[in-house]
Amino acid sequence: MYNIGSDFGVRACKNVTGADSPRMLSSPAAERNKDAILEVLTRVLPERGMVLEIASGTGQHVVHFARALSRLHWQPSDPDPAMCESIEAHLARQRLANVAAPLHLDVTEFENDLDAVAAMLCINMIHISPWAATTGLFAAAERLLRPGAPLILYGPFKQGGAHTAASNAAFDESLKARDPAWGVRDLDAVVQVANDAEFELEEAVAMSANNLTVVFRRR
Repeated sequence: MYNIGSDFGVRACKNVTGADSPRMLSSPAAERNKDAILEVLTRVLPERGMVLEIASGTGQHVVHFARALSRLHWQPSDPDPAMCESIEAHLARQRLANVAAPLHLDVTEFENDLDAVAAMLCINMIHISPWAATTGLFAAAERLLRPGAPLILYGPFKQGGAHTAASNAAFDESLKARDPAWGVRDLDAVVQVANDAEFELEEAVAMSANNLTVVFRRR
């Protein structure tokens, strides 16, 4: 199981009311990057259909994207019950008709058969998870997506085997100190997994904080 957790800047919001309300969480990083990611999604997502988000985390991204891209239906998911509760809390507040209740889904143990998935999105997961989560993600995408459908990743990557910034190298060290199975992945290695799963790299968009939004297409 993978989990961004409080160690990665996730905190509980204080303005959720009601004794039975799920705990709403907030990530400052998600607030900072949501508009930039949305700009890419607006270009590369299909006009219609369901977008399956893997490792949705707090739920901030999915409600932001769903509000802006209301023509699409959104299916958030996360393996962490606390994150699923946070997603539910964000959905309860926003009351968006085009977002389904979160699925408890771990791509390292993927067994779900979801119909009519038009695109998949995964933000800040593959470096905060074992490598099996990356291979599981692409295996699930190969199973669910039709030719031409996109799989979009966001996060830090090595390129050509090297870090692109000193801050990414330091982040990589901190990740491995927390769990040796974690770490900033080399984009070339991810592309190889993608190719093996019948995906082609379409573009890698430079983002703030030395991150990339990487777009793959199903062959």
